[in-house]
Amino acid sequence: MLAILRKEINSFFASPIGYLVIAIFLTLNGLLLWLFKGEFNILDYGFSDLSSFFLLAPWILIFLIPAVTMRSFSDEKKQGTLELLLTKPISIFNIVLGKYFGAFILILIALLPTLLYVYTVYELGNPVGNLDMGSTLGSYFGLLFLVAAYTAIGVFASTLSDNQIVAFISAVFICFLFYVGFEGIADFASSEFINQLGMSAHFKSMSRGVLDTRDIIYFLSITLFFLMLTKINLTKAKA
Repeated sequence: MLAILRKEINSFFASPIGYLVIAIFLTLNGLLLWLFKGEFNILDYGFSDLSSFFLLAPWILIFLIPAVTMRSFSDEKKQGTLELLLTKPISIFNIVLGKYFGAFILILIALLPTLLYVYTVYELGNPVGNLDMGSTLGSYFGLLFLVAAYTAIGVFASTLSDNQIVAFISAVFICFLFYVGFEGIADFASSEFINQLGMSAHFKSMSRGVLDTRDIIYFLSITLFFLMLTKINLTKAKA
């Protein structure tokens, strides 16, 4: 697994993909949060608060993470190297984990510079330090779990086709469905149960600074579910 993980990380940074992902994520957040006038601008908000970032980031990641993961297995299929990869003396699930953690670590690297936002808002507060660190840390934990789930969905989608565009669109659709789709259906059906099936409700819950085990179990379950689906698809491909 570690060999595949290293290979994935090296491939990301040996090509422009890794640098582009980090640059696009930080540029979009920087422009919308600090420069462009609008509802997301932190300086215009009037409060020392990072809720704009945590409202915006999941939407940017819905497109960015599938762009990272779309090549995971679809590229192997297209080049005809998937069969060779599956014959290596390593379990299919470890192959899946190697691909998964490679993409996950790249997104974490993209998230790390955003800690500068916390320091900036902390210093700009009146008085200095007037920032709810509990909700901020909770939101970061929620974002990490959201990234974990998005990445698992993206890796799964990459097994559906040897066409990277199809994999990308499939991943975006599934991520969108889980993030806001269930929330929309729940509003229409007035069902709290359906609402709890979506990621948005659990992410918002964690953003309040309360790390409820139900939210953590939910995200871990979604992540493991899609990783297992990925394993099943690869097992079928090997047969």
